[in-house]
Amino acid sequence: MYAGQLVFAQVMEFAPWHTFRRLVAKYRGDFNVRRFSCLDQFLCLAFAQLTYRESLRDIESCLRAQPGKLYHLGLRGNISRSALADANEERDWRIYYEFAQALIRIARPLYANDPIGVEISETVYALDSTTIELCLKLFPWAAFRTTKAAVKLHTLLDLRGSIPTFVHISDGKLHDVNALDLLILEPGAFYVMDRGYLDFERLYRLHQAKAFFVTRAKSNSKFKRVLSLPVDRSTGLICDQQVELTVFYSHQGYPERLRRIVYRDPERDKRLVFLTNHLALPALTVCALYKSRWQVELFFKWIKQHLRIKRFFGTSENAVKTQVWTAVSVYVLVAIIRKRLNLALSLHSMLQILSVRPFDKEPLIQLLTGSATAHDMPLDANQLNLF
Repeated sequence: MYAGQLVFAQVMEFAPWHTFRRLVAKYRGDFNVRRFSCLDQFLCLAFAQLTYRESLRDIESCLRAQPGKLYHLGLRGNISRSALADANEERDWRIYYEFAQALIRIARPLYANDPIGVEISETVYALDSTTIELCLKLFPWAAFRTTKAAVKLHTLLDLRGSIPTFVHISDGKLHDVNALDLLILEPGAFYVMDRGYLDFERLYRLHQAKAFFVTRAKSNSKFKRVLSLPVDRSTGLICDQQVELTVFYSHQGYPERLRRIVYRDPERDKRLVFLTNHLALPALTVCALYKSRWQVELFFKWIKQHLRIKRFFGTSENAVKTQVWTAVSVYVLVAIIRKRLNLALSLHSMLQILSVRPFDKEPLIQLLTGSATAHDMPLDANQLNLF
């Protein structure tokens, strides 16, 4: 019989807790706190994400059903919904934001060599946002419409591993294009965006930062053709041109040449017009890059289905941001485990397994793969092998 740690505790061991303690000290998260620390709060919220808890009462009931195992989960404080609610309202959300960023910095090198379906060595990011609608009476700070509140998650996704490298949480009124002002641009990287981010002045700042973008043109965009390149129309390409903007203010915003590629999608029989500032990349590669943008849509769909970000445990802005960043931390932590243990399982399958076995005492690698057997493990986890 395996006498080691609980499955949930094994999962949490992959997190950099020295960084978490440093952040708690930085933001004085445990100042004047006696019984329910920031670590207890994070573990409760992470447990809720992994096991699909729906409310504070649900979290409390589930944890209190196993009182003898709470210490071994890492929980030291008194578990109650009032203590967790107060922590969500008062503990600075930036603790969990910076902790998620630390996990992202660990995860990205692990997925650096993963293929993205496009023959390109540079980093490729997909930028998009998703809206989570809320009740206006409960979330009055999240302005959206006259009868409805909402928050937006503006996300920059590294397509190698689908790791979110930037997430900005705003009210529903913030336009997508404003997210371009918040990015720290990486020279040489590709930023793939839909038409909602078509702002020529902002795109020119991206161009000046030595980064590349791929986006779609709007139907009313006006161009002057400067140069036409030959294309193979049997591949779906219609034209590959270098163009200049003809509208005065657009030209003021982006005074240099752009590349305009027109492609007919054979699956939907739809004509697509792409714009990019990379003048040498093969035209079909530009089209494939834009197609890979769909991964960010799948990411939003995945986290809404498998993490708790549509129903919140608190109504304040601090509570909402704390829960979202905890969800991001859990997602990235599971992605780290997948690479560290060299697993072929999808993140969805891993979460399904972890959700029903958090209180079990079984080696994590055995639980997720079945490759190890109980006979390979020592009877006492603290007993060292002599031979």
